[in-house]
Amino acid sequence: MSFRDWQKYCPPFWTLLIASAFLRIGLIIYSEWHDACSVVKYTDVDYRVFSDAARFLFHPSKDNVAHGPLTSKLSLIVGNPYNRETYRYTPLLALLLFPNELIHASFGKYLFAACDLVNGVLIYRLLLTSVLSRPPTSNDTKPLDEKRQSGDAENTRTADAKAWATFLAATHLLNPFVFSISTRGSSESILCTLVLLTLYYALHRRWDAAAVMLGISTHWKIYPVIYGVSCVAAIAAQTRPTSGWGFTFAKSLVCTRTLRFGILSAVTFFLLGAFCFLIWGHPFLYEAYLYHADRLDHRHNFSPYFYLTYLTYPGQSASLDDHALSLARRLLRSPLTSFVPQLSLSLGTGLLLGRRTQDLPFAWFVQTFAFVLFNRVCTSQYFLWYTLFLPLLAPHVRFSWWSVVVWAGVQAVWLAEAYKLEFLGEDVFFGLWLRSLLYVGGHAWVLGNIMTGYALGVMT
Repeated sequence: MSFRDWQKYCPPFWTLLIASAFLRIGLIIYSEWHDACSVVKYTDVDYRVFSDAARFLFHPSKDNVAHGPLTSKLSLIVGNPYNRETYRYTPLLALLLFPNELIHASFGKYLFAACDLVNGVLIYRLLLTSVLSRPPTSNDTKPLDEKRQSGDAENTRTADAKAWATFLAATHLLNPFVFSISTRGSSESILCTLVLLTLYYALHRRWDAAAVMLGISTHWKIYPVIYGVSCVAAIAAQTRPTSGWGFTFAKSLVCTRTLRFGILSAVTFFLLGAFCFLIWGHPFLYEAYLYHADRLDHRHNFSPYFYLTYLTYPGQSASLDDHALSLARRLLRSPLTSFVPQLSLSLGTGLLLGRRTQDLPFAWFVQTFAFVLFNRVCTSQYFLWYTLFLPLLAPHVRFSWWSVVVWAGVQAVWLAEAYKLEFLGEDVFFGLWLRSLLYVGGHAWVLGNIMTGYALGVMT
Protein backbone atom coordinates (compact mmCIF):
# COMPACT_ATOMS: atom_id res chain seq x y z
CA MET A 1 0.00 0.00 0.00
CA SER A 2 1.47 3.35 -1.02
CA PHE A 3 1.43 6.49 1.07
CA ARG A 4 -1.30 7.88 -1.17
CA ASP A 5 -3.49 4.92 -0.29
CA TRP A 6 -3.26 5.24 3.46
CA GLN A 7 -2.72 8.96 4.00
CA LYS A 8 -6.50 9.50 3.85
CA TYR A 9 -6.76 7.47 7.07
CA CYS A 10 -4.29 9.75 8.84
CA PRO A 11 -6.18 11.94 11.36
CA PRO A 12 -5.84 15.74 11.32
CA PHE A 13 -2.88 17.07 13.26
CA TRP A 14 -5.04 18.77 15.88
CA THR A 15 -6.75 15.46 16.62
CA LEU A 16 -3.33 13.95 17.20
CA LEU A 17 -2.38 16.86 19.44
CA ILE A 18 -5.52 16.56 21.58
CA ALA A 19 -5.03 12.80 21.94
CA SER A 20 -1.41 13.38 22.96
CA ALA A 21 -2.53 15.90 25.58
CA PHE A 22 -5.07 13.50 27.11
CA LEU A 23 -2.44 10.74 27.13
CA ARG A 24 -0.06 12.92 29.14
CA ILE A 25 -2.74 14.15 31.52
CA GLY A 26 -3.77 10.55 32.18
CA LEU A 27 -0.19 9.51 32.91
CA ILE A 28 0.35 12.41 35.30
CA ILE A 29 -2.83 11.55 37.20
CA TYR A 30 -1.73 7.91 37.25
CA SER A 31 1.71 8.91 38.55
CA GLU A 32 0.13 10.46 41.65
CA TRP A 33 -1.76 7.26 42.43
CA HIS A 34 1.25 5.06 41.64
CA ASP A 35 3.62 7.07 43.85
CA ALA A 36 1.17 6.89 46.75
CA CYS A 37 0.76 3.10 46.47
CA SER A 38 4.15 1.81 45.36
CA VAL A 39 7.64 1.72 46.82
CA VAL A 40 9.12 2.08 43.32
CA LYS A 41 8.07 5.58 42.26
CA TYR A 42 6.92 6.62 38.81
CA THR A 43 8.14 10.17 39.39
CA ASP A 44 11.78 10.83 38.54
CA VAL A 45 14.00 11.73 41.48
CA ASP A 46 15.03 14.87 39.57
CA TYR A 47 11.48 16.19 39.89
CA ARG A 48 11.77 16.10 43.65
CA VAL A 49 15.03 18.01 43.31
CA PHE A 50 13.32 20.66 41.16
CA SER A 51 10.39 20.94 43.57
CA ASP A 52 12.66 21.25 46.60
CA ALA A 53 14.74 23.89 44.82
CA ALA A 54 11.57 25.90 44.09
CA ARG A 55 10.64 25.63 47.77
CA PHE A 56 14.06 26.85 48.84
CA LEU A 57 13.86 29.71 46.35
CA PHE A 58 10.55 31.09 47.54
CA HIS A 59 10.87 30.35 51.25
CA PRO A 60 14.05 32.10 52.39
CA SER A 61 15.21 31.66 55.96
CA LYS A 62 18.25 32.45 58.07
CA ASP A 63 20.21 29.57 56.56
CA ASN A 64 18.60 29.81 53.13
CA VAL A 65 19.49 33.15 51.58
CA ALA A 66 21.09 33.98 48.24
CA HIS A 67 24.53 35.57 48.60
CA GLY A 68 25.01 37.19 45.23
CA PRO A 69 26.72 40.61 44.89
CA LEU A 70 23.41 42.40 44.28
CA THR A 71 21.38 40.66 46.99
CA SER A 72 24.15 41.22 49.54
CA LYS A 73 24.58 44.89 48.67
CA LEU A 74 20.86 45.70 48.67
CA SER A 75 20.04 43.29 51.53
CA LEU A 76 17.49 41.52 49.37
CA ILE A 77 15.94 38.43 50.90
CA VAL A 78 15.85 35.78 48.20
CA GLY A 79 15.96 32.05 48.76
CA ASN A 80 18.83 29.93 47.46
CA PRO A 81 17.76 26.93 45.31
CA TYR A 82 21.33 25.61 45.46
CA ASN A 83 20.83 24.74 49.12
CA ARG A 84 19.14 21.68 47.64
CA GLU A 85 21.90 19.16 47.06
CA THR A 86 22.28 17.92 43.45
CA TYR A 87 20.35 20.91 42.03
CA ARG A 88 22.65 21.80 39.13
CA TYR A 89 20.43 23.79 36.82
CA THR A 90 19.61 27.41 36.09
CA PRO A 91 17.60 29.05 38.90
CA LEU A 92 15.05 29.98 36.23
CA LEU A 93 13.85 26.37 36.31
CA ALA A 94 13.11 26.63 40.03
CA LEU A 95 11.38 29.93 39.33
CA LEU A 96 9.11 28.30 36.74
CA LEU A 97 8.14 25.59 39.22
CA PHE A 98 6.98 27.95 41.97
CA PRO A 99 3.31 26.99 41.20
CA ASN A 100 4.24 23.57 42.60
CA GLU A 101 3.94 25.32 45.97
CA LEU A 102 0.96 27.54 45.15
CA ILE A 103 -1.26 25.39 42.94
CA HIS A 104 -0.35 21.70 42.88
CA ALA A 105 2.71 19.53 43.37
CA SER A 106 2.34 18.16 39.84
CA PHE A 107 2.26 21.56 38.14
CA GLY A 108 5.79 21.06 36.82
CA LYS A 109 4.81 17.81 35.14
CA TYR A 110 1.96 19.55 33.34
CA LEU A 111 4.38 22.28 32.29
CA PHE A 112 6.85 19.74 30.91
CA ALA A 113 4.04 17.87 29.15
CA ALA A 114 2.82 21.15 27.63
CA CYS A 115 6.31 21.75 26.27
CA ASP A 116 6.12 18.26 24.74
CA LEU A 117 3.01 19.37 22.86
CA VAL A 118 4.65 22.62 21.79
CA ASN A 119 7.56 20.57 20.46
CA GLY A 120 5.12 18.49 18.43
CA VAL A 121 3.61 21.66 16.95
CA LEU A 122 7.07 23.03 16.12
CA ILE A 123 8.08 19.77 14.42
CA TYR A 124 4.86 19.82 12.41
CA ARG A 125 5.39 23.44 11.35
CA LEU A 126 9.05 22.83 10.49
CA LEU A 127 8.08 19.87 8.34
CA LEU A 128 5.49 21.87 6.41
CA THR A 129 7.42 25.11 6.01
CA SER A 130 11.02 23.94 5.64
CA VAL A 131 11.48 20.19 5.23
CA LEU A 132 8.61 19.09 2.97
CA SER A 133 7.99 22.39 1.20
CA ARG A 134 8.81 22.92 -2.47
CA PRO A 135 9.63 26.19 -4.22
CA PRO A 136 6.54 27.71 -5.83
CA THR A 137 6.23 27.77 -9.59
CA SER A 138 4.55 30.43 -11.70
CA ASN A 139 1.47 29.45 -13.72
CA ASP A 140 0.65 32.89 -15.11
CA THR A 141 1.44 31.99 -18.73
CA LYS A 142 -0.35 28.62 -18.72
CA PRO A 143 -3.79 28.05 -20.26
CA LEU A 144 -6.78 27.88 -17.90
CA ASP A 145 -7.18 24.10 -18.03
CA GLU A 146 -3.49 23.61 -17.25
CA LYS A 147 -3.81 26.03 -14.33
CA ARG A 148 -6.71 23.98 -12.96
CA GLN A 149 -4.75 20.76 -13.33
CA SER A 150 -1.74 22.40 -11.70
CA GLY A 151 -3.96 23.68 -8.88
CA ASP A 152 -5.39 20.20 -8.31
CA ALA A 153 -1.87 18.75 -8.20
CA GLU A 154 -0.80 21.44 -5.73
CA ASN A 155 -3.78 20.70 -3.48
CA THR A 156 -2.90 17.00 -3.60
CA ARG A 157 0.72 17.75 -2.68
CA THR A 158 -0.44 19.96 0.20
CA ALA A 159 -2.74 17.22 1.54
CA ASP A 160 0.04 14.66 1.21
CA ALA A 161 2.49 16.97 2.98
CA LYS A 162 0.06 17.57 5.87
CA ALA A 163 -0.59 13.85 6.28
CA TRP A 164 3.12 13.05 6.12
CA ALA A 165 3.93 15.85 8.60
CA THR A 166 1.21 14.60 10.97
CA PHE A 167 2.61 11.07 10.82
CA LEU A 168 6.16 12.24 11.52
CA ALA A 169 5.03 14.55 14.34
CA ALA A 170 3.22 11.54 15.82
CA THR A 171 6.55 9.70 16.06
CA HIS A 172 7.50 12.36 18.59
CA LEU A 173 4.20 13.03 20.33
CA LEU A 174 3.31 9.33 20.73
CA ASN A 175 6.83 8.15 21.43
CA PRO A 176 6.79 6.34 24.83
CA PHE A 177 10.36 7.47 25.43
CA VAL A 178 9.30 11.11 25.03
CA PHE A 179 6.06 11.20 27.00
CA SER A 180 7.38 9.02 29.82
CA ILE A 181 10.31 11.40 30.39
CA SER A 182 8.11 14.50 30.65
CA THR A 183 5.31 12.91 32.72
CA ARG A 184 7.87 11.48 35.16
CA GLY A 185 9.05 15.04 35.79
CA SER A 186 12.19 15.52 33.70
CA SER A 187 12.68 19.05 32.38
CA GLU A 188 14.28 18.02 29.08
CA SER A 189 11.16 19.05 27.14
CA ILE A 190 11.77 22.73 28.02
CA LEU A 191 15.26 22.54 26.58
CA CYS A 192 13.89 20.80 23.48
CA THR A 193 11.41 23.66 23.01
CA LEU A 194 14.21 26.22 23.16
CA VAL A 195 16.34 24.24 20.70
CA LEU A 196 13.47 23.75 18.24
CA LEU A 197 12.63 27.47 18.38
CA THR A 198 16.27 28.23 17.59
CA LEU A 199 16.13 25.83 14.64
CA TYR A 200 12.81 27.27 13.45
CA TYR A 201 14.23 30.79 13.27
CA ALA A 202 17.45 29.54 11.67
CA LEU A 203 15.64 27.63 8.91
CA HIS A 204 13.56 30.74 8.21
CA ARG A 205 16.80 32.78 8.16
CA ARG A 206 15.70 35.00 11.01
CA TRP A 207 19.21 34.98 12.36
CA ASP A 208 18.81 37.64 15.04
CA ALA A 209 15.97 35.71 16.66
CA ALA A 210 17.94 32.47 16.24
CA ALA A 211 20.95 34.06 17.97
CA VAL A 212 18.84 35.18 20.94
CA MET A 213 17.22 31.75 21.26
CA LEU A 214 20.63 30.06 21.04
CA GLY A 215 21.84 32.23 23.91
CA ILE A 216 18.79 31.28 25.99
CA SER A 217 19.22 27.59 25.14
CA THR A 218 22.89 27.66 26.12
CA HIS A 219 22.02 29.36 29.40
CA TRP A 220 19.49 26.61 30.12
CA LYS A 221 22.02 23.85 29.39
CA ILE A 222 25.48 24.42 28.00
CA TYR A 223 25.62 21.86 25.16
CA PRO A 224 23.50 23.79 22.56
CA VAL A 225 26.48 26.13 22.13
CA ILE A 226 27.76 23.62 19.56
CA TYR A 227 24.92 24.63 17.22
CA GLY A 228 26.43 28.08 16.90
CA VAL A 229 29.20 26.66 14.70
CA SER A 230 26.80 25.24 12.10
CA CYS A 231 24.75 28.45 12.17
CA VAL A 232 27.89 30.49 11.50
CA ALA A 233 28.78 28.15 8.61
CA ALA A 234 25.27 28.58 7.13
CA ILE A 235 25.35 32.37 7.47
CA ALA A 236 28.82 32.53 5.94
CA ALA A 237 27.72 30.36 3.00
CA GLN A 238 24.82 32.74 2.34
CA THR A 239 27.03 35.82 2.59
CA ARG A 240 30.25 34.64 0.96
CA PRO A 241 29.68 31.40 -0.97
CA THR A 242 32.93 29.45 -1.26
CA SER A 243 34.02 25.99 -2.30
CA GLY A 244 36.66 23.91 -0.59
CA TRP A 245 37.91 23.92 2.98
CA GLY A 246 41.08 25.97 2.94
CA PHE A 247 41.94 29.48 4.02
CA THR A 248 39.20 30.95 1.84
CA PHE A 249 36.54 29.03 3.76
CA ALA A 250 38.03 29.99 7.13
CA LYS A 251 38.11 33.64 6.03
CA SER A 252 34.47 33.49 4.94
CA LEU A 253 33.43 32.58 8.49
CA VAL A 254 34.34 36.07 9.68
CA CYS A 255 31.97 38.68 8.30
CA THR A 256 29.52 41.26 9.58
CA ARG A 257 26.57 38.85 9.70
CA THR A 258 28.43 36.05 11.49
CA LEU A 259 29.88 38.53 13.99
CA ARG A 260 26.42 39.95 14.58
CA PHE A 261 25.05 36.46 15.19
CA GLY A 262 27.87 35.56 17.59
CA ILE A 263 27.64 38.84 19.51
CA LEU A 264 23.85 38.66 19.90
CA SER A 265 24.02 35.06 21.09
CA ALA A 266 26.88 35.76 23.52
CA VAL A 267 25.25 38.91 24.89
CA THR A 268 22.01 37.00 25.55
CA PHE A 269 23.89 34.20 27.30
CA PHE A 270 26.01 36.52 29.44
CA LEU A 271 23.13 38.82 30.36
CA LEU A 272 21.12 35.89 31.69
CA GLY A 273 24.20 34.53 33.46
CA ALA A 274 25.06 37.94 34.93
CA PHE A 275 21.51 38.35 36.24
CA CYS A 276 21.64 34.97 37.97
CA PHE A 277 25.16 35.57 39.28
CA LEU A 278 24.24 38.97 40.77
CA ILE A 279 21.45 37.31 42.75
CA TRP A 280 22.81 33.86 43.60
CA GLY A 281 26.57 34.37 43.24
CA HIS A 282 29.19 31.65 42.95
CA PRO A 283 26.84 28.72 43.78
CA PHE A 284 24.97 29.43 40.53
CA LEU A 285 28.18 29.66 38.52
CA TYR A 286 29.60 26.45 39.93
CA GLU A 287 26.51 24.26 40.03
CA ALA A 288 25.11 25.30 36.65
CA TYR A 289 28.36 25.33 34.66
CA LEU A 290 31.71 24.73 36.36
CA TYR A 291 30.61 21.51 38.06
CA HIS A 292 30.15 19.82 34.70
CA ALA A 293 33.71 20.63 33.62
CA ASP A 294 35.34 18.63 36.43
CA ARG A 295 32.50 16.25 37.21
CA LEU A 296 33.64 12.90 38.60
CA ASP A 297 30.76 10.48 38.24
CA HIS A 298 31.91 6.95 39.11
CA ARG A 299 28.38 5.58 39.04
CA HIS A 300 27.79 3.30 36.09
CA ASN A 301 26.35 4.86 32.95
CA PHE A 302 26.57 4.18 29.22
CA SER A 303 29.83 6.09 28.83
CA PRO A 304 32.98 3.93 29.11
CA TYR A 305 34.64 6.82 30.96
CA PHE A 306 32.73 5.77 34.08
CA TYR A 307 35.08 2.83 34.67
CA LEU A 308 38.22 4.96 34.34
CA THR A 309 36.73 7.38 36.85
CA TYR A 310 35.78 4.50 39.14
CA LEU A 311 39.32 3.08 39.13
CA THR A 312 40.91 6.46 39.87
CA TYR A 313 38.24 7.77 42.23
CA PRO A 314 39.55 8.86 45.65
CA GLY A 315 39.60 5.83 47.93
CA GLN A 316 39.12 3.25 45.17
CA SER A 317 42.83 2.47 44.78
CA ALA A 318 44.26 3.36 48.14
CA SER A 319 46.33 0.17 48.24
CA LEU A 320 48.22 1.13 45.08
CA ASP A 321 51.29 3.34 44.81
CA ASP A 322 49.74 6.81 44.70
CA HIS A 323 52.94 8.46 43.47
CA ALA A 324 53.35 6.05 40.56
CA LEU A 325 49.72 6.38 39.52
CA SER A 326 49.28 10.10 40.14
CA LEU A 327 50.05 11.08 36.54
CA ALA A 328 47.80 8.33 35.16
CA ARG A 329 45.00 9.39 37.51
CA ARG A 330 45.28 13.00 36.47
CA LEU A 331 45.23 12.02 32.80
CA LEU A 332 42.24 9.70 33.10
CA ARG A 333 40.28 12.10 35.25
CA SER A 334 41.13 15.18 33.17
CA PRO A 335 38.18 16.68 31.28
CA LEU A 336 40.46 16.93 28.25
CA THR A 337 40.36 13.13 27.96
CA SER A 338 36.76 13.35 26.79
CA PHE A 339 36.48 16.99 25.70
CA VAL A 340 39.05 16.76 22.92
CA PRO A 341 37.34 14.00 20.86
CA GLN A 342 33.89 15.17 21.88
CA LEU A 343 34.26 18.82 20.89
CA SER A 344 36.44 18.09 17.87
CA LEU A 345 33.69 15.91 16.38
CA SER A 346 30.78 18.08 17.50
CA LEU A 347 32.24 21.33 16.23
CA GLY A 348 33.92 19.84 13.16
CA THR A 349 30.74 18.21 11.89
CA GLY A 350 28.93 21.51 12.42
CA LEU A 351 31.34 23.30 10.09
CA LEU A 352 31.29 20.44 7.60
CA LEU A 353 27.54 19.83 7.43
CA GLY A 354 26.06 23.25 8.21
CA ARG A 355 27.00 25.11 5.04
CA ARG A 356 23.49 24.75 3.61
CA THR A 357 20.68 26.18 5.71
CA GLN A 358 18.31 23.37 4.71
CA ASP A 359 20.81 20.85 6.12
CA LEU A 360 20.81 22.36 9.62
CA PRO A 361 18.46 19.70 11.13
CA PHE A 362 20.84 17.01 9.89
CA ALA A 363 23.92 18.93 11.05
CA TRP A 364 22.43 19.44 14.53
CA PHE A 365 21.48 15.78 14.71
CA VAL A 366 25.02 14.64 13.90
CA GLN A 367 26.58 17.22 16.24
CA THR A 368 24.34 16.20 19.13
CA PHE A 369 24.77 12.48 18.49
CA ALA A 370 28.57 12.85 18.57
CA PHE A 371 28.38 15.04 21.67
CA VAL A 372 26.25 12.51 23.57
CA LEU A 373 28.23 9.51 22.35
CA PHE A 374 31.55 10.85 23.64
CA ASN A 375 30.26 12.62 26.74
CA ARG A 376 31.84 11.66 30.08
CA VAL A 377 28.38 10.86 31.44
CA CYS A 378 25.54 9.43 29.37
CA THR A 379 22.10 8.32 30.54
CA SER A 380 19.00 7.36 28.55
CA GLN A 381 17.42 10.80 28.68
CA TYR A 382 20.42 12.24 26.81
CA PHE A 383 19.26 10.29 23.76
CA LEU A 384 16.28 12.64 23.59
CA TRP A 385 18.66 15.45 22.65
CA TYR A 386 19.30 13.98 19.21
CA THR A 387 16.23 11.79 18.58
CA LEU A 388 14.34 15.10 18.70
CA PHE A 389 15.58 15.76 15.15
CA LEU A 390 14.70 12.38 13.65
CA PRO A 391 11.20 13.39 12.39
CA LEU A 392 12.86 16.25 10.50
CA LEU A 393 15.39 13.91 8.89
CA ALA A 394 13.02 11.09 7.95
CA PRO A 395 11.90 12.53 4.58
CA HIS A 396 15.51 12.69 3.39
CA VAL A 397 17.12 9.64 4.97
CA ARG A 398 17.13 6.05 3.75
CA PHE A 399 16.74 4.37 7.11
CA SER A 400 17.91 0.82 7.66
CA TRP A 401 16.14 -1.39 10.15
CA TRP A 402 19.57 -2.64 11.15
CA SER A 403 20.27 0.81 12.57
CA VAL A 404 17.26 0.52 14.87
CA VAL A 405 18.22 -3.02 15.89
CA VAL A 406 21.83 -2.10 16.67
CA TRP A 407 20.88 1.17 18.42
CA ALA A 408 18.45 -0.58 20.76
CA GLY A 409 20.36 -3.87 20.93
CA VAL A 410 23.61 -2.51 22.38
CA GLN A 411 21.59 -0.64 25.01
CA ALA A 412 19.76 -3.85 25.94
CA VAL A 413 23.07 -5.71 26.28
CA TRP A 414 24.41 -2.95 28.53
CA LEU A 415 21.25 -2.78 30.65
CA ALA A 416 21.26 -6.53 31.22
CA GLU A 417 24.72 -6.29 32.75
CA ALA A 418 23.89 -3.09 34.65
CA TYR A 419 20.96 -4.92 36.26
CA LYS A 420 23.41 -7.39 37.84
CA LEU A 421 25.38 -4.52 39.34
CA GLU A 422 22.50 -2.31 40.42
CA PHE A 423 19.99 -4.84 41.73
CA LEU A 424 21.98 -8.03 42.40
CA GLY A 425 25.11 -6.35 43.75
CA GLU A 426 27.45 -8.43 41.60
CA ASP A 427 30.94 -7.15 40.85
CA VAL A 428 30.62 -6.81 37.07
CA PHE A 429 32.33 -3.45 36.58
CA PHE A 430 34.78 -4.76 33.99
CA GLY A 431 32.08 -6.61 32.04
CA LEU A 432 29.93 -3.48 32.12
CA TRP A 433 32.85 -1.43 30.81
CA LEU A 434 33.26 -3.84 27.88
CA ARG A 435 29.58 -3.39 27.10
CA SER A 436 30.06 0.38 27.28
CA LEU A 437 32.71 0.02 24.58
CA LEU A 438 30.21 -2.02 22.59
CA TYR A 439 27.68 0.78 23.07
CA VAL A 440 30.13 3.36 21.68
CA GLY A 441 31.04 1.17 18.71
CA GLY A 442 27.42 0.25 17.96
CA HIS A 443 26.09 3.80 18.15
CA ALA A 444 29.03 5.12 16.12
CA TRP A 445 28.10 2.61 13.41
CA VAL A 446 24.47 3.75 13.57
CA LEU A 447 25.54 7.39 13.20
CA GLY A 448 27.67 6.53 10.18
CA ASN A 449 24.80 4.56 8.66
CA ILE A 450 22.39 7.49 9.09
CA MET A 451 24.91 9.90 7.57
CA THR A 452 25.26 7.61 4.55
CA GLY A 453 21.47 7.29 4.32
CA TYR A 454 21.08 11.07 4.38
CA ALA A 455 23.66 11.51 1.62
CA LEU A 456 21.83 8.96 -0.54
CA GLY A 457 18.45 10.48 0.24
CA VAL A 458 19.54 14.02 -0.64
CA MET A 459 21.19 12.94 -3.88
CA THR A 460 18.06 11.10 -5.01
